[in-house]
Amino acid sequence: MPSGPDPRVARLLEAMRAVGSGLELHSTLDRICTTAVSLTDARYAAIGVVAEDRDGLVDFVYHGVDEATARRIGRLPDGHRGLLGALVHHPGPVLLADLGSDPRSCGFPPHHPAMHSFLGVPIRVQGEIFGNLYLTEKRGGEPFHADDLGMVRLLATEAGIAIGNARLYEAATQRERWIDGSVAVTTALLSGQDADDALQVVAEQARRLSGSAAGFVLLPADEGGLEVVAVAASEAASSALGLVVPPDSRIVAELLDGRAVFVEDAATDGRMVTHLACAYGPTMLLPLQSDGRVLGALVLPRARGERPFTETERTLAIQFASQAALALMMAEAQRDRERLAVFEDRDRIARDLHDLVIQRLFTTGMMLESAQRGPVVPEVRDGVGRAVDELDVTIQEIRTAIFALQQGPAEAPVGLRTRVLREINTAAVPLGFRPGHRFIGPVDALVGELTGKNLIAALRETLSNAFRHAGASRIDVVVDSTVRLPDGRAGVRLTVADDGVGIREGGRRSGLRNLGLRAESLGGASWYGPGIGADGGGTTVVWEAPY
Repeated sequence: MPSGPDPRVARLLEAMRAVGSGLELHSTLDRICTTAVSLTDARYAAIGVVAEDRDGLVDFVYHGVDEATARRIGRLPDGHRGLLGALVHHPGPVLLADLGSDPRSCGFPPHHPAMHSFLGVPIRVQGEIFGNLYLTEKRGGEPFHADDLGMVRLLATEAGIAIGNARLYEAATQRERWIDGSVAVTTALLSGQDADDALQVVAEQARRLSGSAAGFVLLPADEGGLEVVAVAASEAASSALGLVVPPDSRIVAELLDGRAVFVEDAATDGRMVTHLACAYGPTMLLPLQSDGRVLGALVLPRARGERPFTETERTLAIQFASQAALALMMAEAQRDRERLAVFEDRDRIARDLHDLVIQRLFTTGMMLESAQRGPVVPEVRDGVGRAVDELDVTIQEIRTAIFALQQGPAEAPVGLRTRVLREINTAAVPLGFRPGHRFIGPVDALVGELTGKNLIAALRETLSNAFRHAGASRIDVVVDSTVRLPDGRAGVRLTVADDGVGIREGGRRSGLRNLGLRAESLGGASWYGPGIGADGGGTTVVWEAPY
C-alpha cells in the first residue's frame, strides 16, 4: 500500500513559499529565522550577516530570545571569535550535538540562555557568502539530525534567492531616495532661499538619507581650515555651529584636496581633532566638489556601535555630495548675477541722485537764500534760514548715500560700524527705503572679529526676512556695545525692529533658529517680540553675544 506524502516535504515547500513572500530585507531575514525554527523544531535561530571585507559580522538577526533577555546579554556577536567567527572565515555546514564540546566554542556571555545542539549552514547570494543561518536547542532535548540539515540547506538556498531579491529592491529604493534628496537640495539652493537655509537642507537631507546621527556642512573659514555652517542633529550637536576645524588637520587637507575620508570609529581615530568626535562611530567625510573645485565638506557620523557604512551607501553619498556641490556652484552663479544687477541698479540710483536730486535741492536752496535777503519779517527770515540749513544737511546725507552706493565690495573697510552701514545700504535697494540706524558705545573698538562677523550675519538675516516676509515700511537698527549679559559679561546687542506684519503662526522659523544657534555658539542668546508698528505690530529681533 503506497504511503502518503511526507509531511516534512509539505512543511519545506510551505517554508520556502513563506521565505520569498516579501521584499524588505530585514523582514526577509526575520521570516527566514521564524521559518527555520518551525521547520526544525528549534528553540532559537539567528542569521549573522558577514561584512563585505569578511572581517566579522555587520548585522545579527535573532529569533527566540525575548527583548528583556537580549538587553541583559548586551552586545550582539561580532563574529571575531568562537564558533561564529570560525564560520565567517570557513563557511560550511556544521552539525553538533553539544556546542560546549566543540574546540572552536568560546562559551556564552552572562545571562545567555543555555544552548547545546547546534546546526549552521551558509547562505549564499549569487554565489557570494551573505551570512550564516544558525539553529540551536532542538525541542525535546534531541540533537539535530541529517534530515534537519538537508532541509535547512534547501531553505538556505531559497533564502539566498529571497535575500538577493530583497537586496535588489532595497538598492533601487535607496537610490530613488538619494535622487529625491538631491532634487530637494537643488530646488532649495536655486529657489532663492537664504544661503544658511539652503545649507541646512543639505545637512538634513544627507543625515536622513544616510541614516546618520547627524549631518554637518563645513565651508572654508577665513582664518583657514573648515567652519561648521549648518547642523542637522540633536540639540547637543547644534552647539557645533561656528566650530572651526584647524587647517593643520590631516583630514581637512584630504578633503580640500578632493578626497573622501571614511572613519570606522571617530571617537578613537587620531585624525579626528574636535571634541565632537567622541560621540560618534562610523563616519563619512565627503568633499563638496564639482568640476575640480572644492567648496567645502559634508560630514555624516553614526552613533558609536552602529554598523559601518556599506560600499553602496558610500557611493551614493559621494554622488549626493557632488550633486550638492554642483547646485551650490549654480546658486553662487545665480547670486552673482543678482548681485551684479543690484550694483548696476545702485550705480543708476547714485547717478540719478547726483545729477537730478542734488541739483534740484541746491537750486531750491539758492532760491530760498535769495528770498531771505528780501524785505521779509524776522520770523519768516529765521524760518527760511532753518530750511536752508536743513537742505544743506540733506544734501550732505545724500552725498554720503551716493558714496556708499558707489563703493565696490573690495573697498569695504574692516570696521564693524562700516560693515553695518554697508548691510543697511545694501538692504535699502530691495526695501525701497533706508532703514534707520543708531550706534551706542565704541562699537569698532570693543567688538571682536568673531562676534562682529556673526553680528553682521545676524543683521543680514533679519533685514532679508524683513524684506521677504514682513512688508515693512520702517526698520530701525540699533547696535549697542555697552550692554551687560545676564551672566555679567560685557557684550554687544543688535536690535532690528520693523512695523510689518509680524511672524505668522505656523510660518518657517529656520532663520530665527539659525540666529539663536549663532548667538548660543558664542555664549549669547537671541529672541523676538512685538515690533514698532501700531499696537506693537511688526517684529523686534534681538541678538546679543559677548565681545
